[in-house]
Formats: sequence, C-alpha cells, structure tokens
Amino acid sequence: MTSRRVPVPDGLDGERLDSALSRMFGLPRARAAEMIAEGAVLVGGRQAAKSERVPAGEWLDVTLPPPPAAQPVPEPVPGLTVVYEDEDILVVDKPPGVAAHPTPGWTGPTVLQGLLAAGHTISTSGAAERQGIVHRLDANTTGLMVLAKSERAYTALKRAFREREVDKIYHALVQGHPDPLRGTVDAPIARHPSGDGRFAVVAGGRPAVTHYETLEAFRAASLVEIRLETGRTHQIRVHMAAVRHPCVGDRLYGGDPVLAARLGLTRQWLHAVRLGFAHPATGSRVEFTSDYPPDLAHTLEVLAEGA
Repeated sequence: MTSRRVPVPDGLDGERLDSALSRMFGLPRARAAEMIAEGAVLVGGRQAAKSERVPAGEWLDVTLPPPPAAQPVPEPVPGLTVVYEDEDILVVDKPPGVAAHPTPGWTGPTVLQGLLAAGHTISTSGAAERQGIVHRLDANTTGLMVLAKSERAYTALKRAFREREVDKIYHALVQGHPDPLRGTVDAPIARHPSGDGRFAVVAGGRPAVTHYETLEAFRAASLVEIRLETGRTHQIRVHMAAVRHPCVGDRLYGGDPVLAARLGLTRQWLHAVRLGFAHPATGSRVEFTSDYPPDLAHTLEVLAEGA
C-alpha cells in the first residue's frame, strides 16, 4: 500500500469526503467510502465520516489501496465445505491456509477460487476479485463465512455487519489465564506504526469491542469464547495480545513458539464457531455452527493430558 499526505484543492472546497477522494485519486466513490470506513483516511490527523465536508487546504492522510488483484481463477480448495446455500447466500466452513479472496502478494488458495471450481456462482456488485465478500477471516483462521450470491443479499448483509446485527462467535485458545475470567476489551485498532502489516491498539484508531468468556482453563492456556461487536482486521488477535493473552500459535502477535511447537500447532488457535444473522430474503433468523478442525481439536487433547 502507498500512503500520501495531500491538501484538499480549492476546487473541492466543501465537498463531501468520499466525493473529494474519488475526484482526487480517480477512485470509484464506493471504494472511497470503503477506505474511509476502513480507517485508511485521516482528515487533519483524525478519523472522519464519508459524509463530512472538507475545506480547501485541509490535509488528508490517505493509505491508497494496492492495484486490483487478478480476477479469481477456479481452483479446487481441499477442505472447503459448503454448509448452506440458496439463491441469496452461501455459508462455508473455511480450512486453514485459505484467504477469503485474491489480494496482491497472496499466492495461496482462496475461498472464491474454490467456490468457482466447485461450480458455485456469485453475482454481486463490487470488484471482481471480491464478489460476494461481506466479511473476512484471516487466512489461518478457520470456520464460518457467509457470502452473498445476489445483489439484495449483498446490500442487506453489508448493512447487517455494519449495524452490528450479526452474531459472530469465535473460540480461541489463549496463553495464560485471563483475569477476570469474563470481560470486555474496548480499545481502538489501527495499523501498527511500524508499517509492517500488523495492527495494534492505537489512540485515534477505529472503535473495536471484543467480549470474552473463559470456557476451560489448562495449565498453560485457556479456551475462551469470544463475541465481536465490531469486525476490525485481526481484532481478536490484537485485543487478546493487548491484554497479554495472545492466541496460542500466533507468532505475529506475540505467541510463544515453544508452546506452539510443544502442542504441534503451526497457526493461531482461532476458529469461527457460530454465525447468526437475519436471512436477507426472508428476514428469518438463521444460525450455523462449525466443529473444530483436526489440528485445533488435537491441541485441546494434548492440553487435557497435562501438557
């Protein structure tokens, strides 16, 4: 990504921020709005809303998106399971090592490639490489994802995620024993100042709220259930690391490699176990669950034996 600091030109005095960005950088207005929502745009050093009007001469700090990724090419993805499908939505159980969609620099498999290879069709607005994507899981986080197959589903689900109407329940194995056993981490998240791809708790970042509850305590780690109010990039991993209980196996955010090796774990122990939302066509509440994949289940077995 490229970061630029530019003033608002005189010709755009009083323009809405999303419109100003669109005209200044030649971006689709919808993409400009997404960048603002993702925290990639600062106005005078602070977060702003897309509808805010900006005066001429105001400084904008803009993190520009990378060039568009190539359109997904069908490619079978072993372990990618379709849990539910109808004409509007498709729910998958994602295996580890699979990204949600193609991005610059990612050479591994993606959910969209796997679905195309299996004959599933998705038709929504937005960039071709992100068709139907309304939320994401990190490549090495497993579990449930919903994709929109129709335009009405895409619009409804994007709104539901934005308005925090989707129940997103994760299980995580974290180092140590959280104290208290149940709590909330309410801390803003933004890109790490180092610019190395990590995210961090940063004053002035985007609001982020994570609720956790300890389900089981082992000698060196605890299994916790996590409910997200917001959906920031790496949110669970950042918040648990911030309270000194990083996910086991998460070397990017301070996980102990010795403990992970002892447990035979090669990725962060984090699984999207339940997903519930109002069906975009019927309005009826639907909920889906996912069992732990073999590597995560094995880790718990080893811990239960006293490791």
